[in-house]
Amino acid sequence: MGFGKGYGKTILFGEHFVVYGFPAIASALSSYTTAEVKIVVGKGWEVIDQRPATPGYKKKKYNEAMQSIKNVIAHMNVDVGCQKLELTFSGDLFAASGVGASAAQATSLARAINDSFTLMLDDEKINDAAYEGEKAYHGTPSGIDNTASTYGGLIWFVKNLDGGKNTMEKLRSPEKIPLVIANTGITASTTEVVADVKRLKESNPEKFENIFKEYKILSEKAKKALLESDRSLIGKLMNQNHKLLQDITVSSEINDKLVGIALDNGALGAKMTGTGRGGLVIALAENDEVQKNITNAIEMKGYDAWKTMIG
Repeated sequence: MGFGKGYGKTILFGEHFVVYGFPAIASALSSYTTAEVKIVVGKGWEVIDQRPATPGYKKKKYNEAMQSIKNVIAHMNVDVGCQKLELTFSGDLFAASGVGASAAQATSLARAINDSFTLMLDDEKINDAAYEGEKAYHGTPSGIDNTASTYGGLIWFVKNLDGGKNTMEKLRSPEKIPLVIANTGITASTTEVVADVKRLKESNPEKFENIFKEYKILSEKAKKALLESDRSLIGKLMNQNHKLLQDITVSSEINDKLVGIALDNGALGAKMTGTGRGGLVIALAENDEVQKNITNAIEMKGYDAWKTMIG
């Protein structure tokens, strides 16, 4: 039997912009998805999905998840014509839009297959396999989710639009910074939202050119602020990033509502993260006490929220 683990992630800066070759900054979370691969009698594969999840998430993502698993198995050249794989997914990562659940599942599966068949693959090869899995969810994924899930930590990521190797730089923050993650309870289709943004960009290229210029400057400032643990500046830049995401129509009323609750209760900055139009919102806190206050305020409004650290 083989075992593997894939970390969840949150995108601090750059979701959607990363698709067009602009830098994104992601932080892996301490929560993760696990995969166990057991070889049993028969052929093909079956899935036992025990991951905690937003109600309806696994049902909505079922077809994509099955294709993702198929992609990973095929990429790793595992023959399921003469053997059967029993795949069990679990862990403490709460599957929701924006937390990198799909990448965590693909990464954990790649690691478990590697372990089960003693393939001796390094992290780069595991990441390649997880990227193939991500194609089922995102069409042409940026690669940032599977990279964060595979390597962990704080990552500066730039997608190579010419098909070459992506840029990945691990950042070292001087200290951990408290973060709150809030769940809207709404699951969005990444493929659909990315396609909508592409259509909007093609219909209004001048508007997007200006937005892209503003984001590029913002991303460089964010990198410097994270390296210096300048919490105040990080928060301000998160607010600016959220405004840009509103401008490209990927935020929604419920995302904006949770951002407002966080800011009203002491957050230094807050923004949607991931796909948008639901999914998750993140909020930066000055200290543990403020982090607790933000979490409680969001929960009092009837939404799930949890505390974590970045850096």
